[in-house]
Amino acid sequence: MTIDGPVDPPLTRASEDPARAPVRWAAIVCGIFFLVIGFAGFVPGVTMNFNGIEMAHRSEAMLLGIFQVSVLHNVIHLLLGLAGLALSRFSHSARRYLLIGGGISAVLWIFGLLVTPGSTTNFLPLNTADDWAYFAVAITMIGLSFLPRDT
Repeated sequence: MTIDGPVDPPLTRASEDPARAPVRWAAIVCGIFFLVIGFAGFVPGVTMNFNGIEMAHRSEAMLLGIFQVSVLHNVIHLLLGLAGLALSRFSHSARRYLLIGGGISAVLWIFGLLVTPGSTTNFLPLNTADDWAYFAVAITMIGLSFLPRDT
């Protein structure tokens, strides 16, 4: 049996969603950013007072001597990084990652402003530098979610 006329090529991910879609690249960059800071939080020297790192709120470790981190905090960054890379395969999921990640960062910013730094309710822990970094990350990720889905 023969087919008359030209045959359309099969649809692929590349034909449905361009590989160079700006929103997909933004998700990749954000994912790599979170992976880098997540891993850096476990590196002595990059993380000052590394011997003081704890699972949660009593941690005294400071990433770059500025940002207070804990094991939980670093794991959250690693998970956000992995999610960014995994969800960057398609524009719709990359956009969703950027919106949700930005929303989570906004919630962490507000949480950090409301919670007392030394209290047990500060479970991540967050200090003032963390608070404003989460604000910047929230604005950036939400803004990047509006990038176009094609080149």
